[in-house]
Amino acid sequence: MVEITAAERQAAEKIFGDRFGLAERYVEHLATSGTERGLIGPREIPRLWGRHVLNCAVIESEIPQGSHVADVGSGAGLPGLCLAIARPDLELTLIEPLERRVIWLQEVVDDLGLSNVTVMRTRAELAVGMVTADVVTARAVSALSNLAGLTIPLLGGEGEVVAIKGRSAAEEIEKAAKAIRKLGGVETSVVTVGQNLLEEPTTVVRIVVKKTQKSA
Repeated sequence: MVEITAAERQAAEKIFGDRFGLAERYVEHLATSGTERGLIGPREIPRLWGRHVLNCAVIESEIPQGSHVADVGSGAGLPGLCLAIARPDLELTLIEPLERRVIWLQEVVDDLGLSNVTVMRTRAELAVGMVTADVVTARAVSALSNLAGLTIPLLGGEGEVVAIKGRSAAEEIEKAAKAIRKLGGVETSVVTVGQNLLEEPTTVVRIVVKKTQKSA
């Protein structure tokens, strides 16, 4: 079993509720086959709960009930699988171009019995038109100036991007402001999530996208 501190367990039980057992099984997958297949570095195993799973799972509070969520560059399922476990009301599409990652994601989805998840092997820019989401998530995919072009088009003109970012979030927003506006972003903000649950809260960049009303 992967170590979990008392504080992490408390946070995990609050976020995952009666699905905490599923979250534990997911973490075991990350620590074993996920590490063996190069999706997670071996040094990350002691930090899987705090630095990875809980860091991602807390963003569930930013996602409206019943949303269709597209997770871009899903990799090891961070944050996509964390959200699917925490929120069975959500419909998740995990978008990942690399075959070995897609195979692993599908194995985990099947093992955990996550009926609310579809794994899609494609690049985000090629998924436009095939996937129309209410919310698009991403973590450690690309700088915001590039990420905006990969995520916003998947909203079909309306919805929100919820991207997990680090301390440079505000700086990234500044650099990406023009690209975001051009793509239909009407409001961009930095949100801190999980202050009451995590030792190190999660920083999120939230982009609200709306169709512009054309005058008659």
